[in-house]
Amino acid sequence: MKIFFSGIGGSGVSSIAGFMTEKGHKTAGSDRLFDLYPEHQGCRRLKEKGIAIFPQDGSGIDGSTELAVFSTAVEKDNPDFIKAEALRINLRTRPQYLTEIVSGFSTIAVAGTSGKSTISGMLAFLMQRLGLGPNFIGGGRVKQFRTTGNPGNFLTGPSDTLVVEACESDGTLVDYMPSCSIISNLDLDHHSIEETGRMFERLAENTSGVVVTGGDDLNLSGCGIRNAVRFSVRTASEYRATDIEHRQLRTAFSLKTRRFELSLPGIHNLYNALACISLLSELGVALERVAEVLPEFAGIERRFDVHLNDGRHLVVDDYAHNPHKILSLMKTMRMLSNKVCYIFQPHGYGPTRLMKDEYIRTFSELLRPSDDLFLLPIYYAGGTAAKDISSLDIAEGVKASGRSASVLEERGEIFDLLGKWESYVVFGARDDTLSDYAEEIAGRLR
Repeated sequence: MKIFFSGIGGSGVSSIAGFMTEKGHKTAGSDRLFDLYPEHQGCRRLKEKGIAIFPQDGSGIDGSTELAVFSTAVEKDNPDFIKAEALRINLRTRPQYLTEIVSGFSTIAVAGTSGKSTISGMLAFLMQRLGLGPNFIGGGRVKQFRTTGNPGNFLTGPSDTLVVEACESDGTLVDYMPSCSIISNLDLDHHSIEETGRMFERLAENTSGVVVTGGDDLNLSGCGIRNAVRFSVRTASEYRATDIEHRQLRTAFSLKTRRFELSLPGIHNLYNALACISLLSELGVALERVAEVLPEFAGIERRFDVHLNDGRHLVVDDYAHNPHKILSLMKTMRMLSNKVCYIFQPHGYGPTRLMKDEYIRTFSELLRPSDDLFLLPIYYAGGTAAKDISSLDIAEGVKASGRSASVLEERGEIFDLLGKWESYVVFGARDDTLSDYAEEIAGRLR
């Protein structure tokens, strides 16, 4: 099949495009970001995969195109959309098309408002190392899946099992009919807790096999998910971790008399690992085999990526963008450093508007007198948006609580202040240049 992907630069669309290319389909795509930056790393990787990249002006779509798949960020007045409609080509949004793909496999759906990129990537990696031959479509980039033509967000395997990141943002996960599901946690992100909770209930109802849930999550425990297998740290469950050791940038724990080592720090990554171990065990994989390969997992790109750790300074880049993820990130940093400079870029005007109060509450509670928070201007990827909120609104709210918060209008302003803190954390979603920013901070500190 000849498929065109409009908005192919985003992680959600690029993973499907790469996956379908490896499955033998002829693919092409466009993205407004690539129009602005033709040498963008993502554009180069897609071309190296054999995916043709066109301007987002409709020129990539013609009568031979059998299906056009659109990112939800692509508006209906976009030239690609107008051209596809005019030629009466079959149209799908990315969520609609992913739902169709999911239906063709024995799918393991990984849901939760935080951690699903890491859980789905970790699960796919462990299954691959255990010889189970999984397929994988994710939002995060698994470091060990990266190749010349694969940024790490997909994997094709010989089995009929597909591990998929089931994001609640568009609501289509209620249409999935998976063989197994993981629902890790429930908090505020794209929708209210109540609305997301109802989606998770539907996903669990639609799951034909085991449903694994986070047993310590109070919001999730209030959902009507019946007969779930739970993992936990604080409360009794079928898979409860004990004897936990938080080492620098590593975690060790015991589960059912077996000792596990995880090459990632933080309690949130312990929960992520427990989710994977629980599901694999329920599928009949011996805990001993999982314990052997778990330490090999190197993580997901932009999930606590360490750019510098020289004994004097620590520089980290992270994707944390909702209050729950930020809470986990800051709790981890409090275990590692006494004086932290946090640099946060909110993503999108709508999400910032929805989560502003929770952002303020989280920063006000977790910032110590020795820490400082700097906010970059809200990330804007184009399209229509009401720009009626700014990073200053968050900074003012945090300052009112007595904590240190200010806005950086230009990223370079931080360079004159380097050396004041022990650790530096750059975090926010969707903007890959934040990694470059973290690397520049690290380079100036070396």
